[in-house]
Amino acid sequence: MSFHPLMIYDQARFQKSERLMVEEGPAFALTPERRAQLDELLTNYPPDRKRSAVLAALYLVQEQQGYLTANAMRHIAPILDLTPAEVEDVATYYVMFYKAPVGKYVLQVCRTLSCALNGAERVTEELQKVLGIAPGETTADGAFSLFEVECLGACDRAPVVGVNDHWHECQKPEDARALVEGLKTNGAAGLTGCYLHVEKT
Repeated sequence: MSFHPLMIYDQARFQKSERLMVEEGPAFALTPERRAQLDELLTNYPPDRKRSAVLAALYLVQEQQGYLTANAMRHIAPILDLTPAEVEDVATYYVMFYKAPVGKYVLQVCRTLSCALNGAERVTEELQKVLGIAPGETTADGAFSLFEVECLGACDRAPVVGVNDHWHECQKPEDARALVEGLKTNGAAGLTGCYLHVEKT
């Protein structure tokens, strides 16, 4: 006799993890300029610690290609003395690396506590209306992608919308249309930027 309850696994309801493979993508090689940047970065580490530059290497790939592919990860793995699987483990862990093509402007709405309490959900709803897409999607013209993300590190200026490598702080739902139109017209020049950086300049 067992004191443990009988567990009946219904195949239709059983929750299982499914690993999605990263797209193979086209043949890839870093441009000579980006390879020189990576080689320069590697001088900051002891020769047996090249793997420490994996995040920087993935950023260089993403800058060049717009997103990460299996072929790109295979390209940088031997440079860093890593296996492709080890590079993929890092790439798929972090949300700032894209595994599929994204728009010219990637809008990331922070949904963590401070932003959530200040209306981040309504900001996302308004951006969805303005762009005509749901989180995780890209507009048909390839101009905008929308994502909900965790903390962007500016809790006192919530809600925060990350736009590529820039910031737009204190975003209100009614400002969503102006944010999108400003990006179409002025690019990143219309963003507020991280106020801690702005105030020090």
